[in-house]
Amino acid sequence: MLRKIIKIDEDKCNGCGICAEACHEGAIGIVDGKAKLLREDYCDGLGDCLPACPMEAITFEEREAPAYNEAAVKAAKQKEVPEQTKVSEKLPCGCPGTAAKAIHREETGTDHVSVSSRLSQWPVQIKLVSVNAPYFNGADLLVAADCTAYAYGNFHNDFIKNRITLIGCPKLDMIDYTEKLTQIITGNDIRSVTVVRMEVPCCGGIENAVKQALRTSGKFIPWSVVTISTDGQIIE
Repeated sequence: MLRKIIKIDEDKCNGCGICAEACHEGAIGIVDGKAKLLREDYCDGLGDCLPACPMEAITFEEREAPAYNEAAVKAAKQKEVPEQTKVSEKLPCGCPGTAAKAIHREETGTDHVSVSSRLSQWPVQIKLVSVNAPYFNGADLLVAADCTAYAYGNFHNDFIKNRITLIGCPKLDMIDYTEKLTQIITGNDIRSVTVVRMEVPCCGGIENAVKQALRTSGKFIPWSVVTISTDGQIIE
């Protein structure tokens, strides 16, 4: 079938292995000091490995390739998990973003403080917004993984305030946001772009989409990436 899949430029690859670690499907391995796409049917085409590559050796291409085989990926991951490993520590799919854990917090005495919304536009889903919406002109753009607002307590004041907000989840939406983000950036006077993502590998897809959109637009726009840990801390 014709589909989107990753392509690794071995001339650029330095064999660091970061992409293999970021690929939670297990499609990439290191062979003779170079990253290799070992199983085309394990590559889901989301590109979690792209922003992880420090050499920019990984890109997308559209070509004939076997369909993504989620069942085979899950079966392979089950074999890798030791029998004594608890489900709460690592789930069969192998994605760190699905590992269950409890987060215990101390009472702060501010549970009943009212916080006003800082959202200044609607809709917020990347899939739903119009690329020609008037609020994009002159905007400071926030592109956020949807989990970030739940993990980071002061998200409205620290990130949404004075920005136009777009949210999405590259893992669950199963689409590439690059084309639409490119249209938004190209067709409007965007002043800056802030990406807020979770620490889990699948969030790399949203960071990479913004990076590729900025490149394609040909515009020089200040941009930054903030990474939130699963317990709600800023780690980058």
